Amino acid sequence: MARPSRQTLALPSATSLRRLYGNSKPPPPPASAFRRAASVLLLAAAVALPCAVLYRAVVSNAPPPVQVVWDRWPSREWGPPRAPVVVPEAEEDRDLDHISADDLDSEYLKLEQVLQAASMDNKTIILTTLNAAWSSPGSVIDLFIDSFRHGVRTSSLLKHLVIIAFDRKAYRRCTEIHTYCYALVTGNVDFSQEKRFLTAGYLEMMWKRLDFLRLVLEKGYSFIFSDADIMWFRNPFPYFYPDGDLQVACDHYVGNATDLRNIANGGFNYVKSNNQSIEFYKFWYSSRLRYPGYHDQDVLNFIKHDPYIMDIGLTIKFLSTTYFGGICEPSKDLNEVCTMHANCCIGLQSKLHDLRIIMEDWRDYMSMPPSLKTSGAFSWRVPQNCRYNATLELS
Repeated sequence: MARPSRQTLALPSATSLRRLYGNSKPPPPPASAFRRAASVLLLAAAVALPCAVLYRAVVSNAPPPVQVVWDRWPSREWGPPRAPVVVPEAEEDRDLDHISADDLDSEYLKLEQVLQAASMDNKTIILTTLNAAWSSPGSVIDLFIDSFRHGVRTSSLLKHLVIIAFDRKAYRRCTEIHTYCYALVTGNVDFSQEKRFLTAGYLEMMWKRLDFLRLVLEKGYSFIFSDADIMWFRNPFPYFYPDGDLQVACDHYVGNATDLRNIANGGFNYVKSNNQSIEFYKFWYSSRLRYPGYHDQDVLNFIKHDPYIMDIGLTIKFLSTTYFGGICEPSKDLNEVCTMHANCCIGLQSKLHDLRIIMEDWRDYMSMPPSLKTSGAFSWRVPQNCRYNATLELS
């Protein structure tokens, strides 16, 4: 039956009836008109109700709107435009424009842009990772960058540093204090809070980081990876070995760069991009399944004995704590130290306290006259809140 028009359903007005019938009482509307009107209303309700239910279901299950956060990027005349990072919309950012995720450039292309801009001539970069817990003003990341500025021939290395942000707050903070920032997409995993040592969140963050480093190697970039709780006091490149594919710092160094009894610390390493290192990082990452509940550093100390390392031809060199020290085993001579790591230390506040002492000690050392520096009389005042005699595994 054709849907009746609005005109068909309209009842005649009192004035029009009087004109038609005079002063006599007009006849009542026919019963068929009421039946037709009721049928139309029932039909409209039958159509509208399922549509309303369907709309409500679609809206409630729809993903949150999408906003774009752009990588901070130096002005250049060459290269493609920066690709955006897609993050869930926050309440305070409702006024930003939204675009479809289908229109976003590849994450891999964006990473390539950042790496290319920060790279040295030999395609080597410096990497660190950051989450919200370490990104607050005056926290770990500020001390990290400050150490470059007060080190010996280290300030120029900042232009080769890429900070990998695990969350929105860390990314925004990075763009405020540094040139090269990359937002690592982590899906539904929240890496913004402090991750206590060996908790599930800590382990997931460490393995996510390792798999990302494998990707960097596959793109052809060699790198120094440094935890942000490592202070840089001298340019480390002169202290690396010319023949090591993987060169890694130690919690404990036994005196020989090739001795597998050295206890490796995954927080600082220099890795050359080649077939051997790429295959090793794949092997290292897959080994997490063989050793569930262990973090990447523990697994590294397990698999360094595996015959597969020799099969793929990887050369591992362990870096001496004379140059690359930490709370576990401090560098004793400030005339030689390159880096100091707040390893063997649990808890953000403990790390911050001792890192600030380390920076104060370095400034005091740098202000000394040359004769006092060469005397070797000056030493670190750490550990204080950190305790290296707790266990060498803590970092």
